[in-house]
Amino acid sequence: METLMSILVGILFSIGTYLILTKTLLRIILGTSILGHGVNLLIITMGGLKKGGPPLLGIKNLTYADSLPQALLLTAIVINFATTALFLVLSYRAYKVLGTDNTEQLRGIENE
Repeated sequence: METLMSILVGILFSIGTYLILTKTLLRIILGTSILGHGVNLLIITMGGLKKGGPPLLGIKNLTYADSLPQALLLTAIVINFATTALFLVLSYRAYKVLGTDNTEQLRGIENE
Protein backbone atom coordinates (compact mmCIF):
# COMPACT_ATOMS: atom_id res chain seq x y z
CA MET A 1 0.00 0.00 0.00
CA GLU A 2 2.89 2.37 0.78
CA THR A 3 4.28 1.83 -2.74
CA LEU A 4 0.98 2.84 -4.32
CA MET A 5 0.77 5.92 -2.09
CA SER A 6 4.36 6.86 -3.00
CA ILE A 7 3.55 6.63 -6.71
CA LEU A 8 0.46 8.79 -6.16
CA VAL A 9 2.56 11.36 -4.25
CA GLY A 10 5.03 11.44 -7.14
CA ILE A 11 2.23 11.97 -9.66
CA LEU A 12 0.75 14.82 -7.57
CA PHE A 13 4.20 16.43 -7.21
CA SER A 14 4.72 16.20 -10.98
CA ILE A 15 1.35 17.75 -11.79
CA GLY A 16 1.83 20.47 -9.15
CA THR A 17 5.31 21.34 -10.40
CA TYR A 18 4.10 21.48 -14.02
CA LEU A 19 1.25 23.81 -13.09
CA ILE A 20 3.48 26.08 -10.99
CA LEU A 21 5.85 26.58 -13.93
CA THR A 22 3.09 27.93 -16.21
CA LYS A 23 2.40 31.62 -16.85
CA THR A 24 -1.18 32.10 -15.63
CA LEU A 25 -1.95 32.84 -12.00
CA LEU A 26 -4.89 30.44 -11.78
CA ARG A 27 -2.74 27.48 -12.85
CA ILE A 28 -0.04 28.49 -10.39
CA ILE A 29 -2.59 28.56 -7.57
CA LEU A 30 -4.00 25.16 -8.58
CA GLY A 31 -0.46 23.78 -8.75
CA THR A 32 0.25 25.04 -5.25
CA SER A 33 -2.92 23.40 -3.97
CA ILE A 34 -2.15 20.08 -5.68
CA LEU A 35 1.39 20.19 -4.30
CA GLY A 36 -0.10 20.71 -0.82
CA HIS A 37 -2.29 17.65 -1.25
CA GLY A 38 0.79 15.68 -2.30
CA VAL A 39 2.55 16.77 0.88
CA ASN A 40 -0.48 15.68 2.92
CA LEU A 41 -0.37 12.22 1.34
CA LEU A 42 3.37 12.08 1.98
CA ILE A 43 2.84 12.85 5.69
CA ILE A 44 0.18 10.15 6.08
CA THR A 45 2.36 7.65 4.22
CA MET A 46 5.40 8.46 6.36
CA GLY A 47 3.27 8.06 9.48
CA GLY A 48 2.52 4.51 8.43
CA LEU A 49 -0.69 3.07 7.12
CA LYS A 50 -1.45 1.02 10.19
CA LYS A 51 -4.56 -0.89 10.96
CA GLY A 52 -5.64 -0.75 14.53
CA GLY A 53 -8.22 0.40 16.97
CA PRO A 54 -8.72 3.86 18.38
CA PRO A 55 -6.61 4.70 21.44
CA LEU A 56 -9.57 4.62 23.83
CA LEU A 57 -9.78 3.08 27.25
CA GLY A 58 -11.94 0.02 27.58
CA ILE A 59 -11.38 -1.27 24.06
CA LYS A 60 -9.13 -4.32 24.12
CA ASN A 61 -7.00 -3.98 20.97
CA LEU A 62 -3.35 -4.87 20.92
CA THR A 63 -2.48 -2.40 18.15
CA TYR A 64 -3.48 1.22 18.10
CA ALA A 65 -3.49 3.67 15.21
CA ASP A 66 -1.09 6.59 15.60
CA SER A 67 -3.10 9.81 15.88
CA LEU A 68 -0.20 12.26 15.41
CA PRO A 69 -0.11 12.12 11.56
CA GLN A 70 -3.88 12.50 11.47
CA ALA A 71 -3.72 15.61 13.65
CA LEU A 72 -0.95 17.05 11.47
CA LEU A 73 -3.02 16.35 8.37
CA LEU A 74 -6.11 18.08 9.70
CA THR A 75 -4.03 21.18 10.44
CA ALA A 76 -2.32 21.03 7.04
CA ILE A 77 -5.63 20.67 5.19
CA VAL A 78 -7.06 23.75 6.90
CA ILE A 79 -3.90 25.79 6.23
CA ASN A 80 -3.84 24.65 2.57
CA PHE A 81 -7.49 25.58 2.09
CA ALA A 82 -7.02 29.01 3.66
CA THR A 83 -3.89 29.70 1.62
CA THR A 84 -5.62 28.67 -1.61
CA ALA A 85 -8.62 30.89 -0.83
CA LEU A 86 -6.32 33.85 -0.11
CA PHE A 87 -4.38 33.33 -3.35
CA LEU A 88 -7.61 33.05 -5.35
CA VAL A 89 -8.92 36.32 -3.92
CA LEU A 90 -5.62 38.09 -4.64
CA SER A 91 -5.54 36.68 -8.16
CA TYR A 92 -9.12 37.77 -8.84
CA ARG A 93 -8.38 41.26 -7.55
CA ALA A 94 -5.22 41.50 -9.68
CA TYR A 95 -7.20 40.37 -12.73
CA LYS A 96 -9.94 42.96 -12.09
CA VAL A 97 -7.45 45.81 -11.58
CA LEU A 98 -4.84 44.94 -14.21
CA GLY A 99 -6.99 43.07 -16.73
CA THR A 100 -4.71 40.06 -17.13
CA ASP A 101 -3.53 37.02 -15.21
CA ASN A 102 -0.44 36.37 -17.32
CA THR A 103 2.66 36.71 -15.14
CA GLU A 104 4.83 38.13 -17.92
CA GLN A 105 2.33 40.90 -18.60
CA LEU A 106 2.04 41.57 -14.87
CA ARG A 107 5.81 42.16 -14.73
CA GLY A 108 5.58 44.69 -17.55
CA ILE A 109 8.11 42.86 -19.75
CA GLU A 110 6.79 42.75 -23.29
CA ASN A 111 9.72 41.74 -25.51
CA GLU A 112 11.58 38.82 -23.91
